[in-house]
Amino acid sequence: MELTGKEVILSKIQRVIMELTVKSEVILSVYIISFLIGLPANLLALYTFSVKIHSKPLPTDILLLNLTVSDLLFLIILPLKMHEAASNMIWTLPYFLCTVTSLTFFSTVYTSSLLLMAVSVVRYIGVAFPITYHQLLKPVYAIVISAVIWIISTAHCSITIIIQELPSLANKNSSVCYGNFTEKQLKVLLPVRLELFFVLCLVPLLICVYCYLSCIWILYSRPRISRAKKQKAIGMALGTLAVFLICVIPYNVSHVVGYIEGKSPIWRDFALLISAFNTCIDPIIFYFSSSTLQCRSEKFIFRRQRSTASRLHMQSTNSSLD
Repeated sequence: MELTGKEVILSKIQRVIMELTVKSEVILSVYIISFLIGLPANLLALYTFSVKIHSKPLPTDILLLNLTVSDLLFLIILPLKMHEAASNMIWTLPYFLCTVTSLTFFSTVYTSSLLLMAVSVVRYIGVAFPITYHQLLKPVYAIVISAVIWIISTAHCSITIIIQELPSLANKNSSVCYGNFTEKQLKVLLPVRLELFFVLCLVPLLICVYCYLSCIWILYSRPRISRAKKQKAIGMALGTLAVFLICVIPYNVSHVVGYIEGKSPIWRDFALLISAFNTCIDPIIFYFSSSTLQCRSEKFIFRRQRSTASRLHMQSTNSSLD
């Protein structure tokens, strides 16, 4: 029995509604899990790093404190995204909250990747150039780096404000938050997304790969380093790189695909879910990357008293692993 044109249209509408419902349920489930696991884990990390920095600030701990703050900002606005998912991806809240949510949501994703890159660079300097690392232990350097990273990520993601608030581009009639873009919006948005992929994703990834592989190579060339320290170095490298490959890369690849196709890929929202789950993985990275969660003060390698250059070389190598 053949369907009439009207029945075909109704069938397609029902299928779209069903797909949206399933999509909303999946998104809501992932957001809830990320919130319930990520919030307490990051609050604990925030308290731990705050105590540690108050007593003895190290560059890595300052960077990881900023990473914790970034994750917490993401988690704070996550209930708004939950409300959106529970409403079948229809934005029913005041419109200005959409703009705030979009800026915070996306900027924190890139802030995290840049901070992880900065941690890898600090670790590399500590292993390859221990004397230089000892000279750069002043907290002000890590604070400045963190501030620059926040400015870079926020400035890049200000495109979310431009797309939604600029009178010549804004689509105030849309019931979807930061979605269903017009052709005029896509002409501005897609090139910016492509630039985000190269500057805030690919470059940090390549730097992380170089720094951690170099650290592993240097450490394994030193027979005096214990096997446990070497294994922990591999754990740091693989853990950080896994965050990029699993949580950051898929979402950013959607920028490249979107630029080629001239529209946002259908699977982009699901790739973004993996980035959201990153807030649960970061505390694991904290464990491998920070002496705060592993060692007591007597195990800190960089001592305040002066020592010989050779001893500094060995001490800072161990410090880079704690």
